[in-house]
Amino acid sequence: MAEILFYHLEARPLEAVVPQLLEKTLERGWRAVVEVGSSERAEALDAHLWTFRDDAFLPHGLAGEEHEASQPILLTTGTDNPNGANVRFFVDRAVPQDAGTYERLVYLFSGHDPDALAEARLAWKALRDGNAVTYWQQEGDGRWVKKA
Repeated sequence: MAEILFYHLEARPLEAVVPQLLEKTLERGWRAVVEVGSSERAEALDAHLWTFRDDAFLPHGLAGEEHEASQPILLTTGTDNPNGANVRFFVDRAVPQDAGTYERLVYLFSGHDPDALAEARLAWKALRDGNAVTYWQQEGDGRWVKKA
C-alpha cells in the first residue's frame, strides 16, 4: 500500500514548497522523480533547484540526460522511473493515475486554479481505495494542516 499525500497550495507557490519537500525526501535516504506538465516547466524547475537558496544544494537532473539513472532527484514529463525512485512528485498539472511501485506519491496542486482543483478531486476518488491517502492544506502563513 502506497502513502499518497495531497498538498493543496494556497499561500506559497510551488517553487517555494517543492525544494523543501525534496530536501526532506533526500534526508530520508529516498530517491525522487518529479513529474511536471511540460518540458518548459521541467527546465524552469531545474534552473530553480540550482538557485533556490544560497546555502543549499539539491542534486538532480533532467530525464533524457546522461546519468539519469544515478540522479537522486530526476525531473521528467514521462511516467517511467529511470532513477529507481521511492517517491514520485506530481506538479504543474501532472496528475497521479495509480500508485505503481512507489512507497509514496506527493501530489501538489494550486488552490487558485479551478481546473487543478477538479483534477485533484478526481485523483482523490480514484486513489483513496487501497492506499493511505492524506490531504494537507496550506494556511496563510505557509504552514500545513492535515485536513483528511
